[in-house]
Amino acid sequence: MTSTTSTDALLAARDALIAQRLDYTGALDTFRWPDVGESFNFAHDWFDPMARGNDAPGLVIAEPDGSRAAYSFDELSRRSNAVARHLQRLGVGRGDSVIVMLGNQVELWETMLAAMKVGAVLMPTTTAVGTAELADRLDRGRARAVVCNAEDTAKFDGVPGDYLRVCVGEQQGWHGYAAAAAESQEPLEHPGNATSDALLLYFTSGTTSRPKLVEHTHYTYPVGHLSTMYWLGLRPGDVHMNISSPGWAKHAWSNFFAPWLAGATVFVLNYTRFEAATLLQRIREEHVTSMCAPPTVWRMLIQADLSGGCGSLREAISAGEPLNPEVISQVRQAWGLTIRDGFGQTEMTATIANSPGQPVRPGSMGRPLPGVPVVLVDPVEGTVIDGPGEGELCLDLSSRPATLMTAYRDDEKRTADAMRGGFFHTGDVASRDAEGYITYVGRTDDVFKASDYKVSPFELESVLIEHPAVAEAAVVPAPDPVRLAVPKAYVSLTAGHEPTAETARAILEFARDHLPPYLRVRRLEFFDLPKTISGKIRRVELRVREQDVVDQRPVGEHRYEDFFSRS
Repeated sequence: MTSTTSTDALLAARDALIAQRLDYTGALDTFRWPDVGESFNFAHDWFDPMARGNDAPGLVIAEPDGSRAAYSFDELSRRSNAVARHLQRLGVGRGDSVIVMLGNQVELWETMLAAMKVGAVLMPTTTAVGTAELADRLDRGRARAVVCNAEDTAKFDGVPGDYLRVCVGEQQGWHGYAAAAAESQEPLEHPGNATSDALLLYFTSGTTSRPKLVEHTHYTYPVGHLSTMYWLGLRPGDVHMNISSPGWAKHAWSNFFAPWLAGATVFVLNYTRFEAATLLQRIREEHVTSMCAPPTVWRMLIQADLSGGCGSLREAISAGEPLNPEVISQVRQAWGLTIRDGFGQTEMTATIANSPGQPVRPGSMGRPLPGVPVVLVDPVEGTVIDGPGEGELCLDLSSRPATLMTAYRDDEKRTADAMRGGFFHTGDVASRDAEGYITYVGRTDDVFKASDYKVSPFELESVLIEHPAVAEAAVVPAPDPVRLAVPKAYVSLTAGHEPTAETARAILEFARDHLPPYLRVRRLEFFDLPKTISGKIRRVELRVREQDVVDQRPVGEHRYEDFFSRS
C-alpha cells in the first residue's frame, strides 16, 4: 500500500486484529481504534492504495446459468474512477445524497466506491421498495441523484423532484450509466471530506414503527467494521461469501467493508430460486473460505445432502436473527465446523459475537468484540449490571463508540431517547453468564409475562422450528382470563404439511416435550407471517391482532386443551 498516515494507522490496527484472530483475550486487552486523521475517505485512503496494481480478484459474481465474472482490485479501482468522473460531470459532488438501488452486479460496487471518491453520501436501497417508499426516502434523505437499473425506473415516475436520474441500461429521460466507460480511469483528487462527515444513510427495517434514518460517517462504518472483520475471521486472500440483499446494512457489512478491509475476495451467488445443492457446489468450486448466511439459509442447508463436504470453508457464520442450537449441531456433525453467531444493528457494526477459535456455547451469541463498550442496563433503574444478570443491551457512551451511528437524521426525539442516560439503547434484552457470554432474550417490546413467568419468544420459537412441519414461527402473548396471558404461536408450514388439527397437535405435543411447563405453548394458529421489506417478522402486528380478538376465539386457532388435559 501507499504510505500515508491514515492508511498506515488503519493497516496497523487491522493487522493487529488479524494477528490475534484466535486470541480473544489478547485482542480485547490490546486493540485500540486507529486515528485516521481529520479527512479519511475509505475509497481514496484505503481501497485505492490496497487495490493499485493488485491483480487478485476483489469481486466475483456467479450467475444462475453457471457463468461468472471476476474483477481484480486494480480493475475495480480504475472502473470506479471513471464512474466517479461521470457522476461529477452530471453534477454530483461532496455532501450530495445518492440513492443506489441496484442488485448484486458490478455496477453496485463501482457506484459505492465512486460516490465515496466524490465525497457523496450513499443511500443504499433495496430493489423491493415501491414508489411510495421511494418518495419518502428521496424526501427524508434529500437525495440529489438516483442510480438504478432500467427495469426499476418506472417506480420513479410518481416520485416528483429535481434529482439526477442515472440508469444501468437504456431509458428515455435518464442518463446512461454506460457513458462512464468513456471517462478517464486515472485517480481523482481527494474530495477533502472530514472523517466525521456523513457517508451512509440507512433506513431501518421498521419491525415496530416507521423506519428510522440512520446516519453513519466516514469513520463509523469504514473503520468501525474492523469489529465485523474480526468476527468473520477474515484474512488477506480469503474468499468471503455473504448471503444478503443489496440495500440493507448487512450487505455493506459483509459484501463491502469487512472483506475489503481484510483484502479478501467478495464472492456473490445470484439465483432466481434458492437451491441448497447449487450453493454447496459453488462454495466448493470457488474455494470459499468463509460464509455468512441468515438462519433461514442454514436451516435449508441442513435439509440438503452435506456429505460432500464444505470444500475450503473455514468459517461458518450466521447473522440477521438468532440461530437455534439444533442447526449448529447438525452442521458441526456434517462438516466439523461450528456456526458462529453474532449481533449488531443498522445503527452499529458487529457488536457481540462468537469470535474465531473460541468455545461456542449453545444459545449464546458470544462476547463483546474488541473495542466495543457493551454493557447491560437495568431497564427500571437505568444502572449498569455488573457480572451475571439480565438487562437491556446497551453501548456505553462515556467514550464515543467508534462503531456507532451519529444519530437518527432529522429526528432529535428518537435520537435523544436512544441515547438517554449516557447509553445507546438497542431495545434488545439479553442475559450474561459468569464468563461474559451473552444470550439473546428478545426485543424489549416482545418479552412478556405469562402466569408471572417471563417469556422470551425466541426461546419458544427456537424449539418450534425444530419440528419438521414448522418453517417459521412467531410467539406473542394471547389474553387469558386465568394466566393474564399465554404464549401463542403463529406458524407457517414447510412443504408437504397441511394446516390441520393433526398437524397442530403434533407441533404442540413436540413443544410440550421440549419446554418446561411454565413456557408451554398454549395456542397455535397457522398463519402467513407479516414481515418487513427486509424479511423480519413484524410481531407487533400479531400482538395487535391478539388484542383485537380478546373476547373471542379466532377461527382456525388450536388450543392446548383441545388435545391435552389443561396443566
